[in-house]
Amino acid sequence: MITIDKKQIKLQIWDTAGQESFRSITRSYYRGAAGALLVYDITRRETFTHLTSWLEESRQHASPNMTIMLIGNKCDDEEKRAVTFEEGEAFAKQHNLLFLETSAKTAHNVEDAFFETAKEIFNKVQKGEFDFSNESHGVKVGMTTSSGAASLTAAPPAASGGGCCS
Repeated sequence: MITIDKKQIKLQIWDTAGQESFRSITRSYYRGAAGALLVYDITRRETFTHLTSWLEESRQHASPNMTIMLIGNKCDDEEKRAVTFEEGEAFAKQHNLLFLETSAKTAHNVEDAFFETAKEIFNKVQKGEFDFSNESHGVKVGMTTSSGAASLTAAPPAASGGGCCS
């Protein structure tokens, strides 16, 4: 749960870790998503070069209103850097993505990645870019709280499955 403009927002997060073994179910997750975080490892160039195919797949299977943030992870490992900040930023600008570098190890910018993505989705909701009658857009209005704030919740993906993470 996060708060944006005094409104409670519930995020539902699914992590496929970019693994090929999850690729078949990932497509169904895109259909029910309002946002996606595409993460590459700044110390492994091959993870950066695979971004184009992951981005194409997400845009092919998701709502056109989906917010996508590009994240370069492991910014704490500067001496092993294989992808520059400028390369990541340029890729994001070229593809109209939000961009941050993070460190899962030190937690640098990790909360910001989720918050900034949610804030952009919330802004799109405020502009009327989501159809709440269509849960495949990944956003639904929850119960109104005593303060009058409605919660927005990500719709669950079409396929069921367990999480993963290492």
